[in-house]
Amino acid sequence: MRRSLLTSAVITAAVVAGAVSISAASQAAVPSTAKSKTLIFHVVFSPFSPVAANNVRNPHSPFALGDELVSHDQLFSRGQHVGDDLFSCVLVSVPPAVTLANCTAIFRLPGGNITAQTTAVPGPAPKDLALTGGTGTYRNAGGDGTLVEFAVGNKGRLTLHVLSFVPRGGGA
Repeated sequence: MRRSLLTSAVITAAVVAGAVSISAASQAAVPSTAKSKTLIFHVVFSPFSPVAANNVRNPHSPFALGDELVSHDQLFSRGQHVGDDLFSCVLVSVPPAVTLANCTAIFRLPGGNITAQTTAVPGPAPKDLALTGGTGTYRNAGGDGTLVEFAVGNKGRLTLHVLSFVPRGGGA
C-alpha cells in the first residue's frame, strides 16, 4: 500500500511537471506582441524651482533631505508645441554628499500621457528614464528614454523609446 502511494505521488508529480514545462514552452514560442516607437522632442525647461519641504536646514547646504524640485516644461516637435511635462523630484541625498533626487514625470502628449521615473543629479549629464505606463494611446506603454539638458540656455532634448504591449486576446 505504501509503495503504491509513493508510486502514485511520483507519477502525479511527473505529470504536473510535464504540463508546466509544456505550458512554459508554448508561451515562450509565442512571438512578441510589443510594438515600438521612438518619440523625440525639443524641450524648453521651466525655471529652476526648489521647494524647501524640510524645516531642519544645514546653513552650509542649499538643500535638505526631503526638499522637492518641481518643473513644468514645454515639448516641441518640428517647431510646433505638442505637449508638456510635469516633473516632481524628492531630494534623497544632499551636500556634503552628492545631491541625488528620486523623480517621477508625466509627459502630456496628443493621444494620452506617458509616465516615467528617474534618478537625477545636478548638471547636464543625460537622465535615463524608465517608462512606467500611460493613458489613452499609451495605456499599455513601457520602455525607456533619455532627457538631455543642453549646457547653454534652458533647452534640451527628450527621446522616448515607447514599447506598446498588446494584451493577450488581441486588444490594443
